Amino acid sequence: MPVKCCFHRSPTTETVAWSENMDTLLTNQAGLDAFRTFLKSEFSEENVEFWLACEDFKKTESAEKIASKARMIYSEFIEADAPKEINIDFSTRDLISKNIAEPTLKCFDEAQKLIYSLMANDSFPRFLKSEIYKKLVNSKEIGSHKKWLPFL
Repeated sequence: MPVKCCFHRSPTTETVAWSENMDTLLTNQAGLDAFRTFLKSEFSEENVEFWLACEDFKKTESAEKIASKARMIYSEFIEADAPKEINIDFSTRDLISKNIAEPTLKCFDEAQKLIYSLMANDSFPRFLKSEIYKKLVNSKEIGSHKKWLPFL
């Protein structure tokens, strides 16, 4: 049986760790899934979807793919009446609209920072107070107690 490293986090500690900061939450698949569920319940999942699309976009290497991915992100999240239109100011939207003809890997950076800030300052604190998060923490605590105390 493999020995777990002293840095191994139990499911409870991992779930509680999501509250440390939004980066911890976004880099953990279970945390990201829970946050998405919460955002869907608030009808604002486009924010995390845009943020994730930008993260993926920044890893693009071929110039051809940069252009096609940029157009896809633009049509899905930025242009007026986009299916998942994000809430950004006019000047940021206008700048992206002007640069979309010749996009670079940095063309969505300002909008991504705005959306990240919106999520960190607004959605994330509400998520930590939500029933979705509380239930996850409580269910993990009960689950881990059962592992160690089978008589519960």
